[in-house]
Amino acid sequence: MIKQQTILLISANRFDKPYPVYPIGLSYISTYLKEKLPHYRVEIFDLYLNSFEELDSFIQQLQPKYIGISLRNADDANSLSKGSFIENYRNIISLIQKISSATIVIGGAGFSIYPEKLFRLLQPHFGIYGEGERSFYNLISSLDNADDYRHIEGLVYSSGDNVMVNKRENYCHDLTLKFENNLADFYWQHSGMLSVQTKRGCPYKCIYCSYPVIEGKKIRTLNTDKIVEALENLYYNKGINYVFFTDSVFNIENEYNHELADKIIRSGMKIKWGAYFTFKKLDEALLKKLKKSGLTHVEFGTESLSDRTLKNYGKSFTVKEVIEKSDLCRTLGIDFVHFIILGGYGETDETVNETFENSKKIGLTAFFPFVGMRIYPGTRLQQLAINDGTISANDDLLEPRYYISKQVDLSTLRPRANSTGKNWIFPDTDFSENMKKFRIKNKKGPLWEYSLS
Repeated sequence: MIKQQTILLISANRFDKPYPVYPIGLSYISTYLKEKLPHYRVEIFDLYLNSFEELDSFIQQLQPKYIGISLRNADDANSLSKGSFIENYRNIISLIQKISSATIVIGGAGFSIYPEKLFRLLQPHFGIYGEGERSFYNLISSLDNADDYRHIEGLVYSSGDNVMVNKRENYCHDLTLKFENNLADFYWQHSGMLSVQTKRGCPYKCIYCSYPVIEGKKIRTLNTDKIVEALENLYYNKGINYVFFTDSVFNIENEYNHELADKIIRSGMKIKWGAYFTFKKLDEALLKKLKKSGLTHVEFGTESLSDRTLKNYGKSFTVKEVIEKSDLCRTLGIDFVHFIILGGYGETDETVNETFENSKKIGLTAFFPFVGMRIYPGTRLQQLAINDGTISANDDLLEPRYYISKQVDLSTLRPRANSTGKNWIFPDTDFSENMKKFRIKNKKGPLWEYSLS
């Protein structure tokens, strides 16, 4: 009997702040490969749940032909800690290369920001930047049939001393999603939610954001029937009733969002869900529909409560809109929080004070501030930072580099925040023990609702 060949997908993420995140990207890829390559066995190994020693044993037992590794983040994107994950990724690949002859393919959001640099540094056989489903399938098919793979979109590969990064022009729209049973159980218990994606791509022009680099600027909506099917499998088969839609911004295609909400409502599921929102294209009719479908938590990428700073950050809304939409959410009984960037490009102590003062005009909420902006390649912030000498044009930005305005007194940020009487939660605040207590009590969702004041 011929042994079935195996594809092993590894989630390399071990970061768990504020909570561990289900490796949704690998579930999409696993589902796609199982549909397209039924003669292969496809397995997922999660390094958040398991050790390097267990990975060693699993690979030697499985003897996979292909190993895909998802690099979710390059670092923790926190200027107060500046933690890098690259050495961990190097150790994973070194381990695999010592014990296996499998073809190694790396991808994920972290890789997609630095495809050429990380390919040279980590030395896999191949890389895939951007969405990986079709590209990974095409690569396996090409290699299995000894066909030319150099045409595959999103593929990163060696050609002599050069690293080739193929452009991507076509995208997936009709994806099925099935969750791994053991992983779904673990993350439901420890994270209190599962992740689902409804759309990809981001058309906005925030100067610092890596989403357009990772996913592209073109918006692609996924099949609503298949999303509802995935939700029903979680709800009816596993009793999981909270999901977070991981779209870069949820409310960018609202005709689609109305369709999705209608189908969730008609399904009869009593799920709860949250997502990232912006203040544009957010009206009362939409919010009422979304609430009826289960929306309970809104996370706003607000970034500032100063109109001058919003303009410098490349945001498309005003402080007036922030206050109005916050009031609307509060009126409708939808919990919300604001994520803020203090001390980013163009920020001054005066604009920081505007943010703190305007925070008093917003009702029951919490503010999660980051200090400075992580500089990513391919963003407008990179060029701005080069222009003013913050970084050099030769800096590959793989080691965490931050744009922190010199016109802001960082030492006074916390006292100024505290003086507002609002709930400001800085990124070095340790809530891990409280999170564990809430999870033990079977509290689900993001848990920040318990800090609202």
